[in-house]
Amino acid sequence: MFGLADLIALIISAFIILPVVVFLRESGYLVMGLILGVKNPRMTIGSGPRIVKIGMFDIRRYYHLYSWFSYDSLKREGKVAYISLYAGPILVNIVVAFIINALVANGMLEEYATFWNRFVFYAFYYVVFDIVPMKTANGMPNNGLIIYEMLRYGRRTDFNDDPFLPSTSEVEEQYHEDMEKIEEVKEQQKDQIEEEQENSNISKTEEQEIKEEIEKDKQDNKEGLEEIKKQRKEQLEEYEDNKPE
Repeated sequence: MFGLADLIALIISAFIILPVVVFLRESGYLVMGLILGVKNPRMTIGSGPRIVKIGMFDIRRYYHLYSWFSYDSLKREGKVAYISLYAGPILVNIVVAFIINALVANGMLEEYATFWNRFVFYAFYYVVFDIVPMKTANGMPNNGLIIYEMLRYGRRTDFNDDPFLPSTSEVEEQYHEDMEKIEEVKEQQKDQIEEEQENSNISKTEEQEIKEEIEKDKQDNKEGLEEIKKQRKEQLEEYEDNKPE
């Protein structure tokens, strides 16, 4: 039965463990990229508008599972370099998972064993989907398939011109374009709201004028009715005075 403890475990896994495991995976690209001498490396954490950019770390507003590594070019190109770069995420998650697992097995993390066991599970989860050669949902090869093709053929065989890892310069350019579009949409929404408010104010003014005209008509009708009553009263009085006895 799914209880409160399971709900808490799910929240911890979704908002703490998984983001950290994803960050560790992407840091594998970063570490190996620095060793290979990549140009303009960047680790982007989260998505959406930028909060702060510190060196090669780009921190976005909406942080969850979405993190990625980008670079412009490799100084040391070649089959070994590419295999090492795409093996980085696999190696980092394997090393971290084995270290934590060893610590738990030796009772050093016994107090929070459940948390760390779950951490090791998700670390190996990403290792499995990284190391087993396959194509992802968007048709691109995973790291295992890239490594396999580089070992067997010395090149990629999917005839796709898109890079496996994005270019930092292109990512930055796309980011500014997206932010400009967002600002344009905000301005359009702002103008639309102001126009609606202006139309609303015009409508209220017209409504007030109509009400004032109605009230004026009522007052005129009332005054006219009083005048008719007064005339009739005068006619009756005059008739009473002239009536023969």
